[in-house]
Amino acid sequence: MRHRIFFVCAGIACVALLRPAPVSAQATGAVERRQAELQAELEATNKDIEYWSGILGEKQKESASISRDIDILNAQIAAAKATIKQKNIIISQLGKDIGEKNETITTLGLKIDLQFESLGALIRKADRLESYSLAEFALSNGTLTSFLGDVDTMRSVQKSLRKTILNVREMKVETENVRDGLAKRQADEQDARKAIEAQQRRIQKSEDEKKKLLAISKGHEKTYQSILEDRQKKAAQIRSALFSLRDTAAIPFGDAYTYALEVEKKTGVRPAFLLAVLTQETNLGENVGQCLVTDFTSGSGVGKNTGRVFLNIMKPDRDVKPFLSIASRLGFDPKQKPVSCPQARGYGGAMGPSQFITSTWVAYEKRIASAASVGTPDPWIPHDAFFASGLYLSDLGADARGYSAEHTAAAKYYAGGAWRTRGQNYATSVMKHTQNIQENMIDPLQNL
Repeated sequence: MRHRIFFVCAGIACVALLRPAPVSAQATGAVERRQAELQAELEATNKDIEYWSGILGEKQKESASISRDIDILNAQIAAAKATIKQKNIIISQLGKDIGEKNETITTLGLKIDLQFESLGALIRKADRLESYSLAEFALSNGTLTSFLGDVDTMRSVQKSLRKTILNVREMKVETENVRDGLAKRQADEQDARKAIEAQQRRIQKSEDEKKKLLAISKGHEKTYQSILEDRQKKAAQIRSALFSLRDTAAIPFGDAYTYALEVEKKTGVRPAFLLAVLTQETNLGENVGQCLVTDFTSGSGVGKNTGRVFLNIMKPDRDVKPFLSIASRLGFDPKQKPVSCPQARGYGGAMGPSQFITSTWVAYEKRIASAASVGTPDPWIPHDAFFASGLYLSDLGADARGYSAEHTAAAKYYAGGAWRTRGQNYATSVMKHTQNIQENMIDPLQNL
């Protein structure tokens, strides 16, 4: 892109900036036409997705047969291809917007640098004027008029200083707003690319399944019946497979999925993502272990299975009192109830599958009770723990769905305010679990 040099001045400083050369009316018209074409194509693609989704829904209501299954696979493949096309159009539109925002940020950065240069020059001049004393004037050959002129100059410099500082503040706010918009567009682009990858995997699976069905002739209904039986058997295996949970006995995956669907209705959090977070917490539990609080003054205790002494199991001024309150209401011995052991950074004391610390659980307790339709929620009961995690993840933005929203929510779930650094590996692992649970456990159940 060609650029032109222009000068911007603030106070007594000037600096040269680069800005793009004016775009011709012909070029602008071509860009606008292309944007209009993309929008029209996107609208047509959205209609294709809606059409094939409708066909898929109707076919799934029909009795099982080879032709019906092939029609379903064809609809799934067509819908997936339409979704890929949709996401590619969105990426094209986002690419232009991302480029424009990057240029704006660069320009604003140069302007801020200019303002800081001007600010430095003004400060130096003000310092020189302030250091010029009345005694120095009396001993000099200056006139009263020149002295008063310097006073006026000082006032002018001070006014320019205030204006420059205000300009810097305004430009910094504008830059942050543009950066926020850029981050949102980049997240949208990442979501679109992840969706394309998922649809490509779905197409491949559907094509493979379609080949198997096409290889079965009409005279081999027994073969088809064996396929149906295999599907039912696989579904039964998925439902009955034990879903491990942190600090609580494992439950059948079918029960876990049912709970997750209930949570989705109340919170908008995707079942696969919720189950992935609980899986990640369980995996962490294998390394972190379980502890028992034995001293409710200091929050210290011992490892449940090892007897090893731990000093910072529970933060005494924050979590001990809520823990004792929960124990009293649920009727358990607080010295015999396992909680998480201390982490390398900070305290432990988290409870059950959702790994809420006691103070956070108490803060969410009324909402959990309402959403789960229970009297007093129990952190160690899977049903209640699922709702606790779902509500918290929804508050962290996971209800927006999409890869970036879920990744960020998972990072915050684990690391709180340090999510941008400490939470990233955790979140990436959660998203891998999410893909596996969705594609290898939930999809097979939904496609029966």
